[in-house]
This record gives sequence, C-alpha cells and structure tokens, in this order.
Amino acid sequence: MSTIDVDTGTVTRARRLAESVPDPEMPMLTLADLGVLREVTATGEAVVVTLTPTYSGCPAMATMRDDVEHRLRDAGFTNVDVRTTLSPPWSSDWITADGLRKLREHGYSTPGPAPRRTAGPIPLTLTARPRAITCPVCRSTNTRLDAEFGATLCKALYRCLDCLEPFDHVKEI
Repeated sequence: MSTIDVDTGTVTRARRLAESVPDPEMPMLTLADLGVLREVTATGEAVVVTLTPTYSGCPAMATMRDDVEHRLRDAGFTNVDVRTTLSPPWSSDWITADGLRKLREHGYSTPGPAPRRTAGPIPLTLTARPRAITCPVCRSTNTRLDAEFGATLCKALYRCLDCLEPFDHVKEI
C-alpha cells in the first residue's frame, strides 16, 4: 500500500474533485450542491470522503460512492475510502444557494425550510403534511399533491391546477 502526502494541497485537490461529482438522480446538482458531501480528509494511507444520504435507504448511495471513488482514482489518488454517515441526518437545509438556483432553473419546486424537531415524542401522522407549493412553470400556488414519492424518495410529485403541468418538489427533510 502506498502512502500519500497529507498536506493541505492534497486534501484541497481531493475535496474539489469530490465536490464536482454530479448527483446520479438530479445531475444538474453536484454532491456539494446537494449537501451530501460532508468531509474530505487524508491519512498517510488514503483519501477519506464522507457522505450523508438524503434518506437512510437512498438507493443512489452506491452510485455516489462509486462515482466519487472513480473521480479520485482517475485523478491519481490510488487509495480512496468513501464512507457513509447517518449522523447528523441530512437536511434539505444543506442544499446550497447555488443548488437551489440550479433546481429552479431545471423546473423543480425547491424545498422551504426543513421542519424543526423538538425534544420529546414525535407525533405520528398517516398522511403527508400539507405544503404550500408554488408551480415552477407559471408561479401559481394553486397546486395539488399527486404522489408523496416521485421518481426518488426525496421528491414528491405535484400538479399545477392552473397550467396543468406536473412537477417535482424536492421535499423538506
């Protein structure tokens, strides 16, 4: 096993490469835009990249890990360790301002502030909490939830009742 130079330039270069990896489900976003890229460090043995999934069972995590590893290996890093952490859990508040802009430009309804959790029991509800959603096409607020889960777990499918266009809403988590 080869060792790597752990100077800040190495970590900075590795971080820039990892930040540039596109999200497999919303490729207009990078992992940095989405806020799932948590940390990039280096030991004497490996570059270590830590990711947090948007959902604990996110099916895109394997692809994200593979894409980060390939991007770093293609750039000459021979020993790459991509880790997943669930704590603290990802929040839609971690999407960068640039990421929100990119989502809007690609026709997505962007999340509002994530719900704040309080101490004590979490109330159980069997239906989706109503959201005030604006249509990304015509800007109408006359919208309807068609499906709580869209093409991915982190999106809900809505329809505008004025222009009749369906659209994805990135959920507040």
